[in-house]
Amino acid sequence: MVDTLREMYPAFTVLVMDDNSKDKTQEIVLSRAESDPMVRLIVRDPEDRGLSASIFEGIERTETEFFINMDSDFQHPPSALKGMFEQLESGADLTIGVRKDRSNLSSFGRWVGSWGAHYLAAFTLKMHDKQISSDIMSGLFGGKTEMFKETIEKYRDNFQMKGFKALFDLMKYVPKDITIKEFEFEFGERQGGESKLSSGIIVSLLKQCDGWGMFCAKVLEKVLG
Repeated sequence: MVDTLREMYPAFTVLVMDDNSKDKTQEIVLSRAESDPMVRLIVRDPEDRGLSASIFEGIERTETEFFINMDSDFQHPPSALKGMFEQLESGADLTIGVRKDRSNLSSFGRWVGSWGAHYLAAFTLKMHDKQISSDIMSGLFGGKTEMFKETIEKYRDNFQMKGFKALFDLMKYVPKDITIKEFEFEFGERQGGESKLSSGIIVSLLKQCDGWGMFCAKVLEKVLG
């Protein structure tokens, strides 16, 4: 992924966030970074593990005007970054990669879970009087760095740091009048890694849905033991 991004977007900085993985990510990225100043690696505190926490720290460590967050397994296609970056340059405060077709999710359960999570999140955002997106659960999104740094600093204690849906948390707290653009992309086949979908993710998402969600999360945790 690093090699692909550097070839396709030579003006982009590639920032890799690593939660102390044991899969040689650090060695591979550092080998690129030695000869390429546009590649950076952040090895995070092992006591602060969590996808959302990693994304938030990545935004805080960003040194460019804009950022785009994406997964590294190629389900988020590198080709989408061009259109998303152009939206940011044209004045969007937030750009969200929207999956054209979710029917290729790995199972019917994942498909139902994805849509169920979306509507839970949309309801919560409406309760906050905030804008919604057609794909609130997307992990492919970008924005104006300073705006989102300020949001993270101000509302850090309200975020589910060990959660998996950072965009949802951010959308609850950014100004309600921001300009949001969407960019459709084809959801690719996973080329590495494994799905993180689990009952723990469902519990985490419920905890992001205010008081009623926290109550449901506690009930579900008891049921799951």
